[in-house]
Amino acid sequence: MILPPDRLARFARHIVLPEVGGAGQVALARAHVVLVGCGGVGSPALQYLAAAGVGRLTLVDDDVVDVSNLQRQTVFTPADVGSPKANVAAAWVQRFDGALDARAVVGRIGRDNAARVLEGATLVLDGCDNFATRLAVSDACVALGVPLTSAAVGRFQGQVASFAGHLPGESCYRCFVGDAFDAEDCDSCANDGVLGAFVGMVGTFAAMQAIRVLLTGHATLGDPQWGKLHLLDGMGPAMRTIRIAKDADCPGCGQHH
Repeated sequence: MILPPDRLARFARHIVLPEVGGAGQVALARAHVVLVGCGGVGSPALQYLAAAGVGRLTLVDDDVVDVSNLQRQTVFTPADVGSPKANVAAAWVQRFDGALDARAVVGRIGRDNAARVLEGATLVLDGCDNFATRLAVSDACVALGVPLTSAAVGRFQGQVASFAGHLPGESCYRCFVGDAFDAEDCDSCANDGVLGAFVGMVGTFAAMQAIRVLLTGHATLGDPQWGKLHLLDGMGPAMRTIRIAKDADCPGCGQHH
C-alpha cells in the first residue's frame, strides 16, 4: 500500500517518528479493529484510533445515548440522545475522516454471535460493561487467533491489558478473571459514579496499547506487552503493572479448551 499525498500530510507527525514511520502508518491503515462498547472507555479510544488512521472500524454497542452519558462519552452530543450509540459513533468517524471504513453493529455480543462479529479483525478492543460479554469476546478471540486489548474502569481505578491467549505461553482475559463472572454482575457507573476525565485517561491509554499491538512487526513501537495488566490509579495518580500468567487449565485458552 502506498499512502497518497493527502494521507501523508495528515499523518506526517506519526511518520516522522522513527518508532512508527511510513511502514507503521501503512500497518495502521490496513488494520481492522472491532471496538466492543462505544461508551466511556470506547468513545475516547475510538477517537484516537480514528485519529491514528486505523483503516477499518467495527463498532459494537446495544445501548442508546442517554443524557447522563454526555459527562464522559465524548463522541455524543445532546442531539444524539435516544439514538443507538453504535450508529452515532460510526457517523462521527465518517465526519472525522471520510477515508476510514466504519461499520455499526447495534446489538450485544454473546456466545452465539461473537465469532461472526469478530471474524476478520486485526485486533479487538473491549471496553464493555459486563463480564458475560467480556468472556464471550475473550473466548472468541482465542478461537479466532485475534489479539484482545481489554480496558475497564471502576471509580478511580482503571485496568488495561493486551492478551494473546491463542499464542503458546500467553494468557487470555479468562486467565485473569477466571470463570466466576459469566453473568451481568458488574458494578455500574450509575451506582458508583465515575469521573469523566479519568475514563478518558483509561480509554486513550487503551488506544495506545492497541496501537502497540497493531504496530508489532511493523515499527519499533510495536511491543504488544502480552499479559501485562496496567493498573491506573486516578487518585494518586499512579500506575503499576503486574503479569497475568497463563493458566494451563483455563477453559478459554488452556491445554484442554
